[in-house]
This record gives sequence, structure tokens and C-alpha cells, in this order.
Amino acid sequence: MPDGHGEGGQPLKGLPFPALWLGLGGLIPFVAGTAIALGGGPMSGLAVDAVLAYGAVILAFLGAVHWGLALAAPGDAVAARARLTMGVLPSLVAWAALLAPLWAGFGILVAGFAATWMAEEGAARAGRISASYLWLRRGLTLAVVAMLSAVWVAVLRG
Repeated sequence: MPDGHGEGGQPLKGLPFPALWLGLGGLIPFVAGTAIALGGGPMSGLAVDAVLAYGAVILAFLGAVHWGLALAAPGDAVAARARLTMGVLPSLVAWAALLAPLWAGFGILVAGFAATWMAEEGAARAGRISASYLWLRRGLTLAVVAMLSAVWVAVLRG
């Protein structure tokens, strides 16, 4: 069973070098948007909208990863169906988050990121994604969920 640390306990083994840096770079709009949204200044409303929109884009991107994996290595019918489903569901959840009232949109995104994370844990146990990818996704998803949750609480407080 994958332990999330790659071969021999090395978390990044098998992960392309730029994946870590680009993954971390992908957090920049979340960090900046959350800081501005929570700062309460004149741009805070725009920042709240921007964090929601960027969260939806990134959730859809996570689905696209699984769609690409399904097309690259379809495997048996059960594996292909699971991968293709994981390729589509995050996009639909992201779309719903954008259509919902702001207070609900953040909750939908948080649930979507958490559900995607749990599905990826299952996919790793089934051997459909690498331990190094899962290691990266765990850290990035935890950071994203924390920031989305912080903005969500601010929205709920009004």
C-alpha cells in the first residue's frame, strides 16, 4: 500500500521536478486573495470573488489530471470508468460552486476539494496514481482547503 512517500520513503521520487514548484506557485493566488479578502480593505470584495473563481478553476484542473490519466492508460473497464468519473465530477462541482450564492459556493468548493482528495487516496490504494503525486496533492489540498475555509468564514460573518 502506498505510504505517500514514494519509493524508499522519498516523497518526490518519480515526480517531475517542476511539479513541486509549479504546484506551490499555484498557491500564490489563494494566498494573495485570502490575505486581501481577510484584510477588509476596498479590494476585499473583489478578492473574495477571485478566490472563489480561482478555487473553481483549480478544482476543475484536478479533474483534468484524472481525465488525462484515463486517456493515457485506460486499463480495464472499471479503472477507466473510475478515472473518467474523477475527470468530470470536479468540474461539475466547481461549476455548481460558481452558480451558488457566495456563502454556499465556498462550502461547495471545500467539499469538492475534500472529496477529490479522498477519491485520490482511494485511487492511490488501487494503484491508479503514484504515491509522489498523492503526497503533493495532500499538501496542496490541505493548504487550499484551509484558505477557502478562512474566506468562507469571513463571508458567513458578513
